[in-house]
This record gives sequence, C-alpha cells and structure tokens, in this order.
Amino acid sequence: MRVMALVKRILRQLVRDKRTIGLLIFAPILVLTMLYFVFNGSDYIPKIGLVDVPEILVDQIDTSGAEVKTFSNENEAKEKLAAQELDGYLKIEGMSPTIVLEGSDPSVTGATMRWLQNALPIPSHVEESNLNIHYLHGSSDMGQFDYFGPVLLGFFVFFFVFLIAGVSFLRERTTGTLERLLASPLKKWEIVAGYVIGFGLFTMIQSTIITAYAIYVLDMVMEGAFFYVLLIILMLALTALTLGILLSSFAHNELQMMQFIPIVVVPQVFFSGLFNLETIAEWLSWIGILTPLYYAAEALRDVMVRGYGWGDIYPNLLALLGFCLLFIAVNIMVLRKYRKI
Repeated sequence: MRVMALVKRILRQLVRDKRTIGLLIFAPILVLTMLYFVFNGSDYIPKIGLVDVPEILVDQIDTSGAEVKTFSNENEAKEKLAAQELDGYLKIEGMSPTIVLEGSDPSVTGATMRWLQNALPIPSHVEESNLNIHYLHGSSDMGQFDYFGPVLLGFFVFFFVFLIAGVSFLRERTTGTLERLLASPLKKWEIVAGYVIGFGLFTMIQSTIITAYAIYVLDMVMEGAFFYVLLIILMLALTALTLGILLSSFAHNELQMMQFIPIVVVPQVFFSGLFNLETIAEWLSWIGILTPLYYAAEALRDVMVRGYGWGDIYPNLLALLGFCLLFIAVNIMVLRKYRKI
C-alpha cells in the first residue's frame, strides 16, 4: 500500500507537469523526424568543373549524377573552388589530366573522385601515375575526424556552457539570490551584465582548455591561426551562456532545464554541418541559419580546415554577436517581468 501511495504521488506530479508530459512525447518525435529527413535525403551531387577540356572529350562525358560546368580558363575555376561553388575541376595539359579538389570534406572529395572515375574516359587509358591530383585544402590523408572535429568542438562547448549556465542561474532564482538582487538598487541590465561577465570569465578558461586540448593533444587539423579558433569558441560560448540564462527563467527546477536540451540543443546538431545540408530537403535546410551553431561550425571549419583568416570569418562572428545581443536584450525584458514562482 505504501508503494502504491508513492506511485500515485509520482503519477500526480507528472500529470500536473504538462511541460514534462509534452516533452516526453514531443521531443523524441522531433529528433526522430529530423533523423528521418537527414538519413533519407537525396545522394550528394558533386559539382564538377571542366577547364579547357577538348570538345571531343566533353561529348564523351556522361554528365548524369553531377553538376558539370565548363570554364575557358583556370583562374575562374579556382575562384569557384575557393568559394565552394565547385567540389573539383579537371584540366588536361598535354596527355596528363590534372584533377584539383576543394578537399575540405572527405565525403564530398570521395563522391567527386568516384564520379570522375566513372564518368570520364580518362582513367581507362591513362596510367594512374599520370593522373595528377591536387588539393586546395587538406590532403589525401585527411580523415573524417579532421572534418567533423571543428563541429564537434563547437557543439560540446555550446552544450556544456548552455547546461552549466542554465542550471547555475536557476539556482540563483530558486535560492532567492536573484530576488534580493532585484530588490537592490541594481538596474536590470547591470544584473544581466554581471552574470554574463561572471560566468563569461569561467567560460573563457573552459573554452581555452578544451580548444587547446583538441588541437594540440588530439591533433585535430589546424591550418589557420589558433587565435581565431579561440575567438570563435568564445563568441559561441557567450551565445550559449546568454541562451542558457534566458531559458532558465522558464524552468522551475533542474529537470525542466534539462528538458530544453532536446528542443534547443539537439536540433542544432543536424544543421551545424555535421551532416551535408545539400542532401537534406530544401524546405528543412533553412532552419540552419536560425541556429548559432551553424555559424560557429562554418567559421571553425574555415579556420581549422581551410586556413582562412578574419576577412572570411567575420560575417559568422557578427551573426554570433547578434545572437548574443538578442539573448541579452530578451534576458533584460524577462527580468522586468520576473515574478517569483
């Protein structure tokens, strides 16, 4: 009887907590739906360029399964390759064909090479030793971890900062600390700034350690400057920090804070570049631009894999700054309407 009484009490608590009931059903459905669209997406279609290839050879090429463009000069093809509008291009100098690959994504590189080998008549009568392959980024030794590493680095920083900031701020509320601060002469923006700077200092240390470990201990590929990687990680961490503080205002306890993870954090994984967005349905892929991790992952890959600098990554940093300022502004608005629960 005592066991049944306990069971009834737990069931009553769950029934009263409509958010928990909803997330127990909605969150798994959301994640499974995203997995369905990601893994049932179309096959990747490589984008190939042909540079000054003889017309008689072009006519023999089976262009199905790829987007093929012809170029009269190599400089134009190189610009398209650098802008990631091409995955690779073919040029023929004398009797030696040369393939130049963008190279930053091993899976795309593999798809490009497979298409070239299957579609072109060159491999059938040219010795492999005469086939020159060059990479704009990376090399033939580049593995999947080198490509996915920057995304995973950003994700783990975002996830743990979001979780720690949300739970910590929630405790400030539930222990009455926040209520006392609101009753003090401090302005709302000063309270938010204090929390952001306070948690932000710890976040800087955490982000620096994690980034240094990934690059110098795990030997994650690093073509650009470490400073830029650290700057991106810090901006992402501040975004996660302000978002965690914001969402903690809508949670009553740690369990409800955890419930935001499958709704806020997990969906970002699917649109951060961990999966190729070009294979996902077009009506779904636009979600990526609404998530901070999308911009952070792209900036991290630009620096770590492609070796880019400030001129290439600043738009993504501005996007992260915009998210951060937006969350800070909403935090101030929420504090103005705050009522103790």
